[in-house]
Amino acid sequence: MLTREKAQLPTAEQALRGREAAPEISGIHHVNGRSIVPPFPDQYEDIVLGLGCFWGAERLFWQLPGVYTTAAGYAGGYTPNPSYEEVCTGMTGHAEVVRVVFDPTIIGLPEILQVFWEAHDPTQGMRQGNDLGTQYRSAIYITTSAQSAIVDKSLNEYARALEKAGLGHITTEVDRLDTFYYAEEYHQQYLSKNPAGYCGLKGTGISCPVC
Repeated sequence: MLTREKAQLPTAEQALRGREAAPEISGIHHVNGRSIVPPFPDQYEDIVLGLGCFWGAERLFWQLPGVYTTAAGYAGGYTPNPSYEEVCTGMTGHAEVVRVVFDPTIIGLPEILQVFWEAHDPTQGMRQGNDLGTQYRSAIYITTSAQSAIVDKSLNEYARALEKAGLGHITTEVDRLDTFYYAEEYHQQYLSKNPAGYCGLKGTGISCPVC
C-alpha cells in the first residue's frame, strides 16, 4: 500500500526548498551524440512525458525514428533544481519525466502519444506497477498551444479503448510545461550506460489508435 506521503502531492508551502544551481551534466546524448540541452533545430518540437521510472521510458523514445534527442528529468512540481533523492521523498511534487525532441516531418505527436499510452498503464494514479510514489505518476506536459488539442483527442480515444476493455479511468496529469529540470548525469540515457539496468515499463496490452 502507498503511504500517505507517497500518495499525495505536497503543496507549494510543504515542498522542499531546493537550490539555485542545476546539476552539472555533459549535455551530450550518450547514444547519438547530439545535444540534450537547447537550442534545438527551429523546426523541431518537444514534449515532456512521464510514464513511471524514466530509465526505461527514455530508451523507449530515443529508439524512435524521427526523435532527435531525449533527456531524463523532473517536471510538474515546486522544488527548484531537485535532486533525485529529493524527488523520491515525494516532497518536491515532481514526476520523473523524459523530454522528447522530435522532427515532426518524420514522426508526429500522435505517433509519439501512441507509444506513450501503450508503454505504461495510465490508470494507476501515483504509481506504475511496483514503483510507488507521486514521482511515478503518468503525465503529459505540453510545450505549445497546438499540442493541447492533439493530446486531448489522443487521451479521449485511449480512454474509450480502455473502457471498452473493462479497465480503469485514465489518471494522467495533463498540463502546460512550466520548467523542465535535468536529472543528474548518471540518469541520462541510463540504460545505454547500464544495459542490464532496471526497466519497469509495462503496458495494458490495449492498442491506442493514432489520432
